[in-house]
Amino acid sequence: MIERALKNKLLEMTTKYPIVTLTGPRQSGKSTLLRTSFPNYQYVSLEDPDIRLFAIDDPRGFLATYSDKTIIDEAQRVPELFSYIQTHVDKENKEGMYLLAGSHNFLLMESINQSLAGRTAILSLLPFSHHEMRIGNILPNTIDKEIFKGGYPRLYDKNIVPTDYYPFYIQTYVERDVRQMKSIGDLSKFIRFIKLCAGRIGQLLNFSSLANECGISVSTATAWMSLLEASYIVYLLKPDHNNYAKRLVKSPKLYFYDTGLACSLLDIKTAEQVSTHFLRGGLFENLVINEFVKESLNKGEEPDFTFWRDSTGNEVDLLQTTGSKQNAYEIKSGATYSSDYFKGINKWAKLSRAKPEQCFAIYTGDKLIKTSNGEVIPWNNR
Repeated sequence: MIERALKNKLLEMTTKYPIVTLTGPRQSGKSTLLRTSFPNYQYVSLEDPDIRLFAIDDPRGFLATYSDKTIIDEAQRVPELFSYIQTHVDKENKEGMYLLAGSHNFLLMESINQSLAGRTAILSLLPFSHHEMRIGNILPNTIDKEIFKGGYPRLYDKNIVPTDYYPFYIQTYVERDVRQMKSIGDLSKFIRFIKLCAGRIGQLLNFSSLANECGISVSTATAWMSLLEASYIVYLLKPDHNNYAKRLVKSPKLYFYDTGLACSLLDIKTAEQVSTHFLRGGLFENLVINEFVKESLNKGEEPDFTFWRDSTGNEVDLLQTTGSKQNAYEIKSGATYSSDYFKGINKWAKLSRAKPEQCFAIYTGDKLIKTSNGEVIPWNNR
């Protein structure tokens, strides 16, 4: 059993809130984390038709049966239940009564905002992080293998090869999850849309180009992108809002929450293919940024990351904001250091008046290098 980094925050929140909500992509390990962390809690899943019917037909009876210390999985399946939970926890006025889990962030958050605002802590669990896999001794032995395999727990727990796992994951996601959240007439076009998104990893998002290539309207492309975001398939990294220079780009950049899923959508069949793929740099960048996102979420914090790019092409891959301070990261898939690593960062640092100790380059080499422009960090040492 791999120890999840989010566990400590999860345990802490149950001592402060009557309800703790755990969201994240399907099969990221939410149910396992809750059941192993709280063995004295009852467990019910609203995915079970009989349990779901009980909750719909007799919500008061359901909560009388499960009145305290209960894990309710796939909670978004019965949104009507949330108002009854609100009344019940307000009456009891104690902490740690319910743990809710769900993989449809949009449906779950809609119900929470309507009924449980202020009564629940909200945490997100993503697939295994690099750190979790290293501590658990399951980390793939090369970067390309790590990119290719991704971090979904079942791959490691059941020793499933990615080429068997991800096509079924995508099929299940489209046929079950998407249909629950939105009526999509042409599912083949939606699959094509996801594949086209994978081909744009680490690139500025142009909705018009994406829509044209998929044969859909811009409004449909925007709606489908929101759907992918809500179900933890992709996220958009926004450009930095600090106007250090005019003519900054305003478009976000596109990334996937799991590089293994992205590789499958790109029809990459082996880890060896990753090393020569034209998107290898974007996939490595995606892998690294994912680790920053996971690190924040595992602390119970909302990720505060952006990128910087001006109209002439100067760019910083990742800006991490902590209070009034920003750290800049350039992400390179090469294993040999080059002074060009700091080209974009130097431009940003001059405009923002950042110091060298705020500037970093992450690469696939194995030597920690301190330069006058900033520090070069091996990926495995981050």
